[in-house]
Amino acid sequence: MAVVRLENVCKTYPSGFQAVRDASLDIADGEFVVLVGPSGCGKSTTLRMVAGLESISQGTITIGNRVVNDVAPKDRDIAMVFQSYALYPHMTVHQNLAFALRQRRVPTGRVNARVHEVAEMLGLMPMLDRRPGQLSGGQRQRVALGRAIVREPAAYLFDEPLSNLDAKLRASMRTELKSLHQRLATTTIYVTHDQEEAMTLGDRIVVMDEGVIQQVGTPLEVFRRPTTRFVASFIGSPHMNFFEGHVRRRGDALVFLERGEGPAAIELVLPSSVASDGAIADDRPLTLGVRPQHFRPITPDMPADRACVRPLVHTIDPLGDDADIVFQTPTNARAIARASYDTAIRPGRPLALCVDPAGVYLFESEGRQAALA
Repeated sequence: MAVVRLENVCKTYPSGFQAVRDASLDIADGEFVVLVGPSGCGKSTTLRMVAGLESISQGTITIGNRVVNDVAPKDRDIAMVFQSYALYPHMTVHQNLAFALRQRRVPTGRVNARVHEVAEMLGLMPMLDRRPGQLSGGQRQRVALGRAIVREPAAYLFDEPLSNLDAKLRASMRTELKSLHQRLATTTIYVTHDQEEAMTLGDRIVVMDEGVIQQVGTPLEVFRRPTTRFVASFIGSPHMNFFEGHVRRRGDALVFLERGEGPAAIELVLPSSVASDGAIADDRPLTLGVRPQHFRPITPDMPADRACVRPLVHTIDPLGDDADIVFQTPTNARAIARASYDTAIRPGRPLALCVDPAGVYLFESEGRQAALA
């Protein structure tokens, strides 16, 4: 096991394209950290630089107490699991698991003992004599995991290892991976574009966009306190709704007014903690962020002043007891409210919605979250 540290790491290609910009990150011994972001954000490049498969243009990478910038991948004491499994098709499962140990000239008795230990851990014992072509996708992924585990490295690196699996198997493998990490307690860096996977697996998640680390924190911290509009939009399913407008003072209250007029426009009295913030000036342009679950259909027992939007329902996506209600406002072609499924709600009909004031976010024009204290 080992601490992994990135200090001001950059990756610039000969064309001038900067894939990773000034990335700094400390990963504790035994921690499970997930790099998450859209395709092309630099997360896989960052992982490959840690592995030594990509050169570093600038900065320092440390594994344990050793700077590894110029250390060959095979000498970094790491094990990597790829999206494509990368198994040897002509070898049996036993031979695939044993390969790295035999390359290190580990005694045969120790090799067999370690292979059987890992195979037992991953449920591969009945398959040791089969070749990869005789295995399902999930079984092949377990062999790829086993080939990494058998080496007992200082750190594991995973590059979207579950993306080729179907949804049900992917969920099952996530559970297995989390259980394995709890048993092995080895430093792990995991790359995915799936924010649900990141939230499920990571002790901490690192959100990246355009080669820049946007935010680092526990899954709950990043979900509840996003520091930028990008993080707020990327973490959470369905994604956060955004409304362009400005704030205006009405007596002691601060009100957000969406651009546009009519009953479909957002008008929201902000929480007192926001209203008391002198930095939020009258008529200041801001973006309001509301997660779908923070919209509430108006009920007869609610005060009339809670109603803040009366849009037309566009579509309804039933999800069992809940439903995603898609509606339109003057500046947001599509917004989503998640609520208990109600057969009285119909497409084309108006729907009175309020917003839970405790669940709102305000963002500056450049995307940073506005001060709310």
